[in-house]
Amino acid sequence: MSRIVALVAALALILAGSPAAAAAAAVPVGAQFTDTGGSLLHAHGGGVLKVGTYYYWFGENRNSNGTFRYVSVYRSTDLRIWEFRSNVLTQSSAAELQVANIERPKVIYNASTGQYVMWMHKENGSDYGEARAAVAVSSTVDGNYTYLGSFRPLGHMSRDITVFVDTDGTGYMISAADENFDLHIYRLTPDYRSVSALVRMWDGDHREAPALFKRNGVYFLLTSAATGWQPNQAKYATATSITGPWSAWQNVGDSLTFGSQSTYVLPIQGTQTTSYLYMGDRWAGAWGGPVNDSRYVWLPIQFPSSTTMSLTNARQLSVDTATGTLSATGSGYDRLTLRHSGKCLDVRNQSTANSAAVVQYACNGGTNQQWRIQSISGGYVQVIARHSGKCLDVNSAGTADYATILQFTCGTGANQQWTLQDAGGGYLRLAARHSGRCLDLPGSSTADNVQLQQYACHSGNQQQITRTAL
Repeated sequence: MSRIVALVAALALILAGSPAAAAAAAVPVGAQFTDTGGSLLHAHGGGVLKVGTYYYWFGENRNSNGTFRYVSVYRSTDLRIWEFRSNVLTQSSAAELQVANIERPKVIYNASTGQYVMWMHKENGSDYGEARAAVAVSSTVDGNYTYLGSFRPLGHMSRDITVFVDTDGTGYMISAADENFDLHIYRLTPDYRSVSALVRMWDGDHREAPALFKRNGVYFLLTSAATGWQPNQAKYATATSITGPWSAWQNVGDSLTFGSQSTYVLPIQGTQTTSYLYMGDRWAGAWGGPVNDSRYVWLPIQFPSSTTMSLTNARQLSVDTATGTLSATGSGYDRLTLRHSGKCLDVRNQSTANSAAVVQYACNGGTNQQWRIQSISGGYVQVIARHSGKCLDVNSAGTADYATILQFTCGTGANQQWTLQDAGGGYLRLAARHSGRCLDLPGSSTADNVQLQQYACHSGNQQQITRTAL
């Protein structure tokens, strides 16, 4: 008996001394983040650098008018719980930063010099005429960065920007050039502080928001079209040499990249695998909000082959930085069902055109009956049809009863912004911001193909919907 007790005690000591497996972190898609102090996290247009066990996330933290305030940095071990570390670059860091725009800061580490080097896009704060790259350095990852100045690389305009360190230690900077019509890859000098050569150019392709990564010897360059704050179709190209030849541009994700624009791709290397995380910004300018109201869209990248990638929308991610595994749950879309009829909100005939009627129709699982409800500034939402990428809209921004409901290209209009009102019993009402009136079905009809309208909000079942996650 004493021998059994001793064995049990020894086993208990072994188990007590074993490190617990890190739990996977749940990361929402299309949300704002808060740091450990409870403040909103501002790392828009940013990039991530892993140092030791920590991931450091650098990004834009802007003034209310959109001009430069800080480059802020946060750190995390699990990519969900973020600790604010410092504002590593501020308006007082240099005279030319007192009134400026600083966008898309990215930091890389130079093993030869022992310095962290930040590259960013710099403008004068009033227009986009400067189109310059800027550089700052620090001896510590989250300490104050010394601003070295701004310039046009080899005389070329430089806007949306990223940096990349290859497996042989060579540094590269990629930027949108020449009014965003061209895209350039520059080789950096050995200290990463400047450019030494233009090694690849896409002439006239009109691409921006570059994110470069390498997987199993293949380079992937992910980009966006140049449509301002509005999202668009992401495209990527691949090559086995950074200087080319590169493949033709290929679509990835849906026509709006799920309401986001690429900023960075983060490899997550763990004990079991290496996964690749798409990091995108859902820019608040798309709905007329300030930059600091922007949301973060993170999605797992899949690789159907060694030279292809795919993105699928999701509602939430599960990230395990210890094992390197990354998975998604939910499609990110909802079915909206009217209480009085049991029929679904539907874009008539699956039309993708502007002004196509939004009707009720027997639920059938079609993508024209699937909606992405994305939160925007002020507690409002936009309701976006999956098949078309267009927004639920009150016709001509009418404020009167009986104004019809349709789909239209998403923009900044308040007639595309809605509040989700609790109607009790698990039901909701959708109230239009511009009019205060509710989504309504005329005459409480239960027939297919009846177009929805707005009407003064009341307690009737024809204004009540159920939201079912798909």
